[in-house]
Amino acid sequence: MKKNIIVVAILMALAAWQCSKIDSANHKLSLKESLEANVAEINSALNTISATKGYQLLSVSSEDAKSDDSFKDSITLDLIAGIYDYQPDPVPRNHFYFPYKLFKKTAESDKLIVNLPHKMFLRPKYLHNYNITNEVPENNFTITASDYHFYYTWWNQYDYKLDAGFMLDSEDIGNLVMLASGGMSCGFFQSSKYTFTEGYSVLRENQTGDTTKMVFALTEDDDTLMAETVMFIGSGFKRKERHYILSIGNIDIKRSTGIDSIQVYLDGVLQKKSAAKIIDDNDYNNSVCYKRDILLTFDDGTSAKLSELLNPSRDILRSLVKSLGEMYLAKHIVDYIAFCIYYHST
Repeated sequence: MKKNIIVVAILMALAAWQCSKIDSANHKLSLKESLEANVAEINSALNTISATKGYQLLSVSSEDAKSDDSFKDSITLDLIAGIYDYQPDPVPRNHFYFPYKLFKKTAESDKLIVNLPHKMFLRPKYLHNYNITNEVPENNFTITASDYHFYYTWWNQYDYKLDAGFMLDSEDIGNLVMLASGGMSCGFFQSSKYTFTEGYSVLRENQTGDTTKMVFALTEDDDTLMAETVMFIGSGFKRKERHYILSIGNIDIKRSTGIDSIQVYLDGVLQKKSAAKIIDDNDYNNSVCYKRDILLTFDDGTSAKLSELLNPSRDILRSLVKSLGEMYLAKHIVDYIAFCIYYHST
């Protein structure tokens, strides 16, 4: 009898645990709970990214890079393909655009593979300003470009593509894909995406013309942690926001012309009892990555500011957007190396 009571008690406990498990699985997070959970994932991702070597690469700024947009030539990958080592030739060629030959071809390849000191990437001034008296550090950094072209015409039209991976001390630290095209008469398009080895990716896109569009996205593998799209019509002081979408996990905040209120969606369902207010502090970019803030009011009457939830990782977010938009890594390092090799191989 005693054994039967014990067995019955065990069965009842198992049944109660199973019911609790089912109830937990069926519990749907509220808008407030979802926002807090999603922002926590974003903050965790940004903190992880900020500790990577890839983030160091993207953080190269105009203070460290040579500002030179005078490349007005067209080259393709096949013209510079090969394996190169940073081995400066101390004999200057003063009639060359690049007086010093900095890279020596050591082997053939259908890619552009360049070995150079990591220092040249973190502080590009050492790459741009060769000093014969400086000791040459170890070539512990590698660029591998599987695709590259730089087309330019004298009518200020261009088409650009870079797909390159980066390694430090034989360890993969990420991959950059950059596309750019346009001209004075047809507008401009630029897309920059950096994929970190930790599984995160950041994307920045800009498109100008009759309509201006700006996009930023933070993803983990195939999951979008955060995405923002802003569309404008007009330009300068006449520029007006036409469409805005901010996605934070499974939450979408939308504002469009013709709709009086800002709409909030959870899993695609309009939250009629919740409200959102966009606060712009003279922000020309109209982006939460800069000064834009969003005040969300939930159905329980409480509210939260997105800027407060994202702090202090919002500074990391802002630096990623800025770096991807300006892309010194591609323009002032990879392009500089490619043109240096090109001019000394012809």
